[in-house]
Amino acid sequence: MKDERFISKITQTFIDSKLTPLIIVAAFFLGFLAIFYTPREEEPQIVVPMIDVFVNMPGSCPKEVEQRVTYPMEKFLWEIPGVEYIYSTSMPGFSMAVVRFFVGEDEEKSIVNFFNKLYSNLDLIPYGASIPLIKPKYIDDVPILLLTLWSDKHTCYNLRRIAKQLEEEIKRVTNVSETHVFGGQRRQIRVTLNSSRMKAYHIPISRIVSILKGANKSLEIGSFSRNNKEFIIEVGDFIKSAEDLENIIVGVWKDLPVYLKDVAQIIDGPEEPDSYLFFKAGPQAKTKGITAKKDKFYRAVTISIAKRKGENATTIAETALKKVNSLKGSLIPSDVQVTVTRNYGETAKEKANELL
Repeated sequence: MKDERFISKITQTFIDSKLTPLIIVAAFFLGFLAIFYTPREEEPQIVVPMIDVFVNMPGSCPKEVEQRVTYPMEKFLWEIPGVEYIYSTSMPGFSMAVVRFFVGEDEEKSIVNFFNKLYSNLDLIPYGASIPLIKPKYIDDVPILLLTLWSDKHTCYNLRRIAKQLEEEIKRVTNVSETHVFGGQRRQIRVTLNSSRMKAYHIPISRIVSILKGANKSLEIGSFSRNNKEFIIEVGDFIKSAEDLENIIVGVWKDLPVYLKDVAQIIDGPEEPDSYLFFKAGPQAKTKGITAKKDKFYRAVTISIAKRKGENATTIAETALKKVNSLKGSLIPSDVQVTVTRNYGETAKEKANELL
């Protein structure tokens, strides 16, 4: 009875109070703020620290890499507090380990402990092995947006150059973190040496390699002040074109300079392809406004876009797409199509609206 009277008294107090309507309005207001300002995510924002470790050991077989690098490294990594699993792979001249911590472990603390353990044992690295390359991984590294550029008139080389320029523009969008370009062919200045000409001019390949390394440098050698201004003195420059390479002096024959173009063929263009990426329309292509022909594969490249931690995936995806649409016809040629092949911002928005 006392409990019922107490509850009845509290209820009557709130019914008669003039603050009750204000509290209700404030509750509605806070609810609307939560709806509009809570970031919308496709991937669950769970904390699972993961770190990749890469070690090179050139010239070693997988068994040697496993015994001299992978096993000893695993023993030290298991000593780190909070480690749940270690996945390792040993290949010819290469070792990779993926270290996964328990769910909920503090990311910064886990990474600090990892670095302390690994770098405090660098003196135990076997001869011939490189210093470990460490790359932490986060849930926000998963791309929220994939844009595929495809065309039947442009080469893979041209598509990649367009995609790289578009990538630089997308990076300027607020709260965009990592961006990557997949597919296509990179630019490469290829030097094909002529052995008979090298022999005729008595120029060994080791000399050409060392000269090219030295020519592709820019160094600061000093500075001086004058009229309240400081001038920095630099020597050398980086190689920017095939012409720069052609005019490099690699030797002397009968008191005349021998240029690289005299003993080699220099080609400025796409690299040799090691993979291909194609775009093909599916059954629902027309509903998405895709004009690609059925059963035809188009040359393509893909740009992946990730966001910063804790930011709204929907807002970032919409802003990036507006940026891309504004560049069509200028940076993006009219004969290059841009198709959204993944949009976690859109799917996150749909699920949030459905829940509301």
